[in-house]
Amino acid sequence: MPATRKVLVDRDAILDLVDQLRVAIPEEVQAAKRINAESERILEKAGAEGQRIVSRAQEQAAFLISERGLTERALDESRRIVEEAGRAAEDVRRGADDYALQMLESLEREMDQALSGIRKGLTVLDDRRAELRAAEAAEAAEAAEAAGENGHGGRTAEVERGESDDDDGDDGPSPAFLREGDAGSRSGSG
Repeated sequence: MPATRKVLVDRDAILDLVDQLRVAIPEEVQAAKRINAESERILEKAGAEGQRIVSRAQEQAAFLISERGLTERALDESRRIVEEAGRAAEDVRRGADDYALQMLESLEREMDQALSGIRKGLTVLDDRRAELRAAEAAEAAEAAEAAGENGHGGRTAEVERGESDDDDGDDGPSPAFLREGDAGSRSGSG
């Protein structure tokens, strides 16, 4: 209508448009509701997945922390065992050295005693040989005197050369003589 703000519209056309709007709007509303529900479901699923990922990450972190702790404890234990084994080895080494030292000192004492006994035996044998030579020389001199008086010159020459009937070429005393003398010196030195 001119000079007014009113408009004339075809009533049937408007009603047809309103019907179309009523039909179209519920489909769009339904689609929006479906989209909204789908987005909520996706968000819930994403939240659950996120929670699951966080939970797995926490478990993994706890495992790694505990494994690291176990590794550190194992390393500490291995260090302690190695140090303890080193100390034990040093103790064994010290004990073995002490034992070896005691055995060597004992052996040295025994060897000194044996060497002393050997030296004493050699001294006794040297003294006996000297005594035997002196006795043989005295016998030879007596035999020479007796031979000179009796006229047995041949026997005197043998005695002067140091030969005798039982002489086997050995300047030393007879074995029976040595055994008797050794028995006395051994019992005296032992």
